[in-house]
Amino acid sequence: MSAPRRVLIYDGDCGFCTQSAKFIEARFTPGSTIAPWHALDLDALGLSIDDVTTAAYWVDDRGTPHRGSAGIARALARATAPWSFAGWAMRVPPVSWLAAAVYPVVAKNRHKLPGATDACAIPASSSTIHDD
Repeated sequence: MSAPRRVLIYDGDCGFCTQSAKFIEARFTPGSTIAPWHALDLDALGLSIDDVTTAAYWVDDRGTPHRGSAGIARALARATAPWSFAGWAMRVPPVSWLAAAVYPVVAKNRHKLPGATDACAIPASSSTIHDD
């Protein structure tokens, strides 16, 4: 199985993550998609279960995974305006710094956000979230 390209990977067990990913998908330009990590070959993508249960990822055209806010920024950049502008802004300081600071807080508290389920809680054994 070849690893997918231009895909936003999310935690399909998490209602908040699923709603967020579908929001972005509805605004994608052709050629990009979303996929829950459960449906993918994580080894082929160079990702672990710990990676994908603690952060969203964007896999670009070269197959490079981008974690957290950096991944969301790249996914939004593939969306229609005005979301594409937001994605590009999230990649440039100081907005990128703010996004990198906010993303881990949202991820850690996703179980408290609208659409969340018990499965949204990040496992206690997971490592600290770091954006690239």
